[in-house]
Amino acid sequence: MSTQLTAVLVPAFIPSPSQGVWELGPLPLRGYALCILLGIFAGYLLGKRRWVARGGKAEVAGDMVMWAVPFGLVGARIYHVLTDYQLYFGDGRNPVDALKIWNGGLGIWGGVAFGALGAWIACRRHGVPFLAMADAFAPGVALAQAIGRWGNWFNQELFGGPTTQPWGLEIDLAHRPEGYEQFATFHPTFLYEFLWNLGVVALVILVDRRYKLGHGRAFALYVAGYTLGRGWIEYMRIDTVNHVFGLRLNVWTSIILFIAAIAYFVISLRRRPGQEDLTALPDGDSGSGSAAATAADADADADAETATSADDDTSASAAADDTEAATDMEKPATAPASADATEADNSAEPQADVPADPKADGGDVKAPGDGARA
Repeated sequence: MSTQLTAVLVPAFIPSPSQGVWELGPLPLRGYALCILLGIFAGYLLGKRRWVARGGKAEVAGDMVMWAVPFGLVGARIYHVLTDYQLYFGDGRNPVDALKIWNGGLGIWGGVAFGALGAWIACRRHGVPFLAMADAFAPGVALAQAIGRWGNWFNQELFGGPTTQPWGLEIDLAHRPEGYEQFATFHPTFLYEFLWNLGVVALVILVDRRYKLGHGRAFALYVAGYTLGRGWIEYMRIDTVNHVFGLRLNVWTSIILFIAAIAYFVISLRRRPGQEDLTALPDGDSGSGSAAATAADADADADAETATSADDDTSASAAADDTEAATDMEKPATAPASADATEADNSAEPQADVPADPKADGGDVKAPGDGARA
């Protein structure tokens, strides 16, 4: 009796939602979209808090998100369509479906790449270091992914192989892949990735708090941590995707990015240890890039003007010195001439009080001023 009661209260599987869309008049409210938006908002709050704690401005973080999110959504959809093109192009397919983002299908790496591009543009506009922004928002990106994965639960998609474990995910017959119609429960890979990503969030925060990661190393740690889990989780999934050398494309992507992230972490740690000082940024960091460039040009002009003034002063001083030197050079030539003339005049007159110079036979007369100048 107790066993039957437990089975009723605690089902031996995870049920899927009865619906993923709610109609609010003409506006459909989709569970998938809600999870994505909730993840973005939670990731933004966490990233902004870390950015401000490092000395950055909250408005800069807000503007960065306004650039990164649209870029990221577009990039995520492009990556999905390119890597799963057979779902939208070919016989019996409608290419217009590639635009229906609400039906699911976002490639995380396209989202990260294009989102980083949008964030870079925002950082350039505000004159803040992009890698410092990436480090601040690294755990926020992982948190956004974790929450967004629940959208797969609403859509009953991207699950793993069949399982009889009590945490197996019940999938409606309409959503089971071809060849798996006889199975009712599957591995909830969305839940595995949700839990793994929460662990990545904790990992990045704790390591960053202990070692003060900078220059993109916190973001590299996020990439390495995420891909390490995504590789084996991706390997469990049974949805139709492209394979390369027997492995799913995203497994290869995870392997490559994991190696690249570890390599960047090590090289960056050797070449650029420490962490950027955001408190040293100018007060006008919330201005546009063009304004910052104008200010820089103005400073350069001021420096040039100061240098020119210094050169002018130096030239004037040199000219004055030259004039004074020339005057000094003229004075010795004039003074002896005057003295010689005076002496000659005096020698023409009788000098009763001055005894004759015994050396005057040679006709040379010593000027009195010569001894004083010497």
